[in-house]
Amino acid sequence: MTHHIGFVSTRLAGTDGVSLETLKWSNTLATMDCECFCFAGEADWAADRRYVVPEAHFNAPDVLSVNNDLFGDSTRTRETSNTVQRLKEHLKDHLYKFIKQFDINILIAENALSIPMNIPLGLALAEVIAETGIPTIGHHHDFSWERSRFAIGAAADYLRAAFPPTFSSIHHVVINSFASHQLALRTGVASVTLIPNVMDFHHPPQVDDYSNDVRQVLGIKDDAYFLLQPTRIVPRKRIEQAIDLARRLGDKAVLVISHSAGDEGMGYKHFLEDYAKAMQVRVIFAEAHFGYQRGVDKNGTKIFSLEDAYQAADIVTYPSTVEGFGNAFLETVYYKRPIVMGTYEIFKTDIEPKGFQVINFEEFVTYETVNRVRDLLEHPKKVSKIVKENYELGRKYYSYHQLAEQLKPLINSMVGRE
Repeated sequence: MTHHIGFVSTRLAGTDGVSLETLKWSNTLATMDCECFCFAGEADWAADRRYVVPEAHFNAPDVLSVNNDLFGDSTRTRETSNTVQRLKEHLKDHLYKFIKQFDINILIAENALSIPMNIPLGLALAEVIAETGIPTIGHHHDFSWERSRFAIGAAADYLRAAFPPTFSSIHHVVINSFASHQLALRTGVASVTLIPNVMDFHHPPQVDDYSNDVRQVLGIKDDAYFLLQPTRIVPRKRIEQAIDLARRLGDKAVLVISHSAGDEGMGYKHFLEDYAKAMQVRVIFAEAHFGYQRGVDKNGTKIFSLEDAYQAADIVTYPSTVEGFGNAFLETVYYKRPIVMGTYEIFKTDIEPKGFQVINFEEFVTYETVNRVRDLLEHPKKVSKIVKENYELGRKYYSYHQLAEQLKPLINSMVGRE
């Protein structure tokens, strides 16, 4: 029997971690007699595989308005409550249509039941699951209790109902051990599966001529140090630490930020622009040049892939203070680049013990950090040895093979097969 699996999220497009990891799951499930479809506010999946409802996006105007009233103080207006209910019913109707149109028999909620970026969507999805009993996997990348901006608010009833719900038809999957413990502690959920993020380590990245002109397009000299920050521009990424590292490496260092701002407003990007100017560091906000896949924009300008960005870089900067897992870390290992990074908690507990070689720091970039980075930039042979050893560890612990081994019994259990 072919299973029709429906992924549900606010956005399944671009280069954010949830979108990328969802593609990896769908590609793996496609090898297991499954057909995959998606429901989202934005999606770059094939037209015959997607069901797009603009109100499912976290940046939909009514959703932004609702969130502004729900978080930050302890009360909400009646108008907000009414808007939540109206959007919930609208999204619920479309979820039922999505399930019918594609004959979905398993749902996978990608962060839609985890972090309250779109509360009406979470409520709608929870009610559909409660009413139909459809087997569901809650694939949780982040939770509300992990983000300070959700700590104070007037949405406690909504969070208890849907972020996450605890129905028997939902199997919960988390991406790190801390989340597993916290989910059980906070909700009483007994059945939680830990499936970390993965890369296709059994098929190494291929190098061709397409990306030979990345530096030229960005205006980076051949002898410059290309530092790549491959993350969204949000405060918890601590990109100011990467700017500080570039400043201390000297005039040859250029920091390239490959992703966009906007998911949490534009204020942090404006701060980084001012900070880089004050520090006299060249920072290139290069989101217009990079996408998930190669192509051209509406003006016919060449677009590079995220893979091209990694392969052009000399070193990756990843100074995050909080990560659910750390896609950029895993991508760096896959594309065989050295990394200088903050030692966020999940890295310490789940990843570092496996033996990966990185340049890490705690609260700020130290003289030792700078010296170690400069040493690698000046000695390519050291880099070659480190990245090869890291790649083998990635193959061992975080490959598609490991993902398939965990997904197969999980999907079988959802439909009652041994």
